[in-house]
Amino acid sequence: MPVQYDGILAEHHAVRTDCGVFDISHMGQFIVTGAGSQSWLNGMFTNNIDKLVDGMGQYSMMLNDRGGVIDDLIIYRLGEEKFFVVVNASMIDEDYAWLVAHKPEDITLENKSEDYVGLAVQGPKCQEVFARLCPGVQLPVRNGILPFTAEGDELIVCRTGYTGEDGFEFFCPAAHGVKWFEKVIACGAKPCGLGARDSLRLEMCYSLNGSDLSPQKTPLEAGLSWCCDLTKDFIGVQTLREQKANGRPTALVAIEYTEKGAPPRHGYEVQLPDGTPLGELCSGVLSPTLGKGIAMAYVPTQYAKAGTEVRVIVRGKGVPAVIIKKPFLKK
Repeated sequence: MPVQYDGILAEHHAVRTDCGVFDISHMGQFIVTGAGSQSWLNGMFTNNIDKLVDGMGQYSMMLNDRGGVIDDLIIYRLGEEKFFVVVNASMIDEDYAWLVAHKPEDITLENKSEDYVGLAVQGPKCQEVFARLCPGVQLPVRNGILPFTAEGDELIVCRTGYTGEDGFEFFCPAAHGVKWFEKVIACGAKPCGLGARDSLRLEMCYSLNGSDLSPQKTPLEAGLSWCCDLTKDFIGVQTLREQKANGRPTALVAIEYTEKGAPPRHGYEVQLPDGTPLGELCSGVLSPTLGKGIAMAYVPTQYAKAGTEVRVIVRGKGVPAVIIKKPFLKK
């Protein structure tokens, strides 16, 4: 089973200033092999896998028949007709069942989620940590993947992350997860919880599956058209093509407090200043970097323009806020 780390959260903003390591047992891993696997996966995911070369990965999504998001994921090409797919742990069973239901018989799909522990090391000093962790091994380029062997373990390092900082994700055998976790800490990383990762990804307006992404909303409504190649056929593409032609009914926007108020949270109502309801917050937090409340919400497209004034209803009180251009943190 994936290792769980229940230690005390380090500095909430550790990744922006230093180097944090999170337990990311919230990920699952699939391996896909067989002749035709590339073509099949291209019909299952939104991004164009044909653009991948060996050792590289891309962010993508898997949609239902209506174009709603089942899960967001990263797919890596390990070699000709061999792929490593990293999915959200809460969606492992559903993702696997969906892929199995659409899989040709001559393609092999293996669920390796119980075999791996994943550690995400993020922040400006991540390269220094990796150099001490695995001497003589070169980190792959951004979005790259490298399988290698160290201390008798078959390992995988991916140059990705979900915080807006440089970093890598380190996959090791589940049986040796505690050993590698302790080694990462000994090499200079600070242990952090998922709360830190959540605040950091929201500052960059990275969508969280189950909150900002859902089966009822399309990637276009979420502002993720850049990872959807509408020139190819995949499950759900027709809805996306229609939205591109006719417009999105809603748009996921960034909302920033303009006055002090209690931290915004998932489910809080969003209104226009005159009380007209617009929707509910998908994600919200008191930004540790900006020192103010930030959130995202789906609103009708006609109200999605940056500069639109809104109110976030917190315990019956409207906190003044404004829709801004993404992301919150401008680098």
